[in-house]
Amino acid sequence: MHLVTGPTGNVGSELVAALAAAGAPVRALVRTPREIPGAETAVGDLDRPGTLRGALAGVTGVFLLPGYAGLAETMSLAVEAGVRRVVLLSSGSAASGDLTNAVARSMIESERAVRESGLSWTFVRSGAFMSNALRWLPQLAEGDEVRVPFPTVRTAPVDPYDIAAVAARALLDDGHDRAIHAVSGPQSLLPEEQVAVLGRVLGRDLRCVGLSDAEARVELEAAMPVAYVDAFFDFYVDGSLDESRVLPTVEEVTGRAPRTFERWARDHVAAFRAR
Repeated sequence: MHLVTGPTGNVGSELVAALAAAGAPVRALVRTPREIPGAETAVGDLDRPGTLRGALAGVTGVFLLPGYAGLAETMSLAVEAGVRRVVLLSSGSAASGDLTNAVARSMIESERAVRESGLSWTFVRSGAFMSNALRWLPQLAEGDEVRVPFPTVRTAPVDPYDIAAVAARALLDDGHDRAIHAVSGPQSLLPEEQVAVLGRVLGRDLRCVGLSDAEARVELEAAMPVAYVDAFFDFYVDGSLDESRVLPTVEEVTGRAPRTFERWARDHVAAFRAR
């Protein structure tokens, strides 16, 4: 049995589907009772590790989201329950070792908790998600202009489908113990290039407008804590994180090339047109 945390999220939902398609039994961790196609469900909350005992019963592999304060306690419970393997979703920022950056610190501390558990572990360090483009939905509902922060920063965004495919292999196959799989998509793209692809897929003449750093800070601080805004400025303005590199990991682990941003956009066109 494999426990998937975050089963309704971008990666977790794809992982549930991948494991179910492989014939592996899946248990999905949910905060409130609900049905998850392809999985049985267990109610629990990563913010309250004591609620996870039932969810961990009979589980041998866990897919774990990062950033929860009680992660060390969660890992102790996993050891008690007989879990053998943990796959942690992390990010490239963990490689920096920079505990002054709030985002990097969250990833570093999550990886440390998993390492210190003594269980077999695999870290899947992702760069930017293609699904981050869904943040543009409110703007696209209003018109054809997309305002973006950090307009000159290239990333090689990865489809959550591919992140999940790598995680599935790490859960199901041997040979991934203590492996750090850094994943990317197949193309290095500027925000304006992503907007152009999305416009072609939607049949709309979309315009990408880059925000100044001052404008970006105002908009980001309205949506998240200042410490996280500072972290993103450290990454993308000061240049401490490079997410532009196209990495071979998805193909090496899964045996197929990662999906393009255009493929992701076509797969999710209904979400954009619904608005």
